[in-house]
Amino acid sequence: QKNPEPLQMKEQQELCMSQDKEHNVKNVDNTHKKHDAVGFHTGEKPFSCKVCGKSFTSKCTLNFHLRIHTGEKLFSCEECGRPFTLKNSLTAHMRIHTGEKPFSCEECGRCFTWKTSCDAHIRLHTREKPFSCKECGRCFTQKTSYDAHMRIHTGEKPFSCEECGRCFTQKTSCDAHMRLHTREKPFSCEKCGRCFTQKTSYDAHMRIHTGEKPFSCEECGRCFTQKTSCDAHMRIHTGEKPFSCKECGRCFTQKTSCDAHMRLHTGENLEVCHKNK
Repeated sequence: QKNPEPLQMKEQQELCMSQDKEHNVKNVDNTHKKHDAVGFHTGEKPFSCKVCGKSFTSKCTLNFHLRIHTGEKLFSCEECGRPFTLKNSLTAHMRIHTGEKPFSCEECGRCFTWKTSCDAHIRLHTREKPFSCKECGRCFTQKTSYDAHMRIHTGEKPFSCEECGRCFTQKTSCDAHMRLHTREKPFSCEKCGRCFTQKTSYDAHMRIHTGEKPFSCEECGRCFTQKTSCDAHMRIHTGEKPFSCKECGRCFTQKTSCDAHMRLHTGENLEVCHKNK
């Protein structure tokens, strides 16, 4: 059986105390406290949510959970006013304003605002990839990368442009596209002054000046300036051909090759296409 809900005891106590004050109760009922303690240790979950059916070890935790359904947000940021359902979410948010980075990598010492970011970074050192695609078997270090990859299979495009309605698989792609409409180029090179719409393009450009090649092939050790180039190279080793022609079904290792091939169809050179199959 799964462990009880991972809520901090301090938060549960605060919620219980606030409820007691509302009912003008000076002392918390000992029987209630005892029942909650037993449920916490035994894993018993006698309190269930009438909305979704999820069960909890204590009434306090159930009331805490109910805020998800009611949309109640008792905790707000004093800096920007953003409201939160959970106090620990507010605490994590406050680090954006304070600049606090309490989570550090034991390997390289890099610090992070959130533990999830630190854990994901540590997997870069360990090369652990716990998130695997059931469709193609590809593994990922971060769940966000896994979720974005899964949308390739499902075809889901949840992010849409407010100007033209074009839809995107990833929010970063949608944000970058929006700047095509606004013509905003917020990323500028300090070396040559060239400006870029996307940070990824800016980062790739900067490596021209520095000569840095941070992406290396795990099979042969060859290094690359851009991750896309490294990924494309890796497919030479794996034999993966994720880009397919919608007209004839031919598969390609690189998207550029697939796009070039597709132009054979649009140019009505089908004979050339079939000869190359």
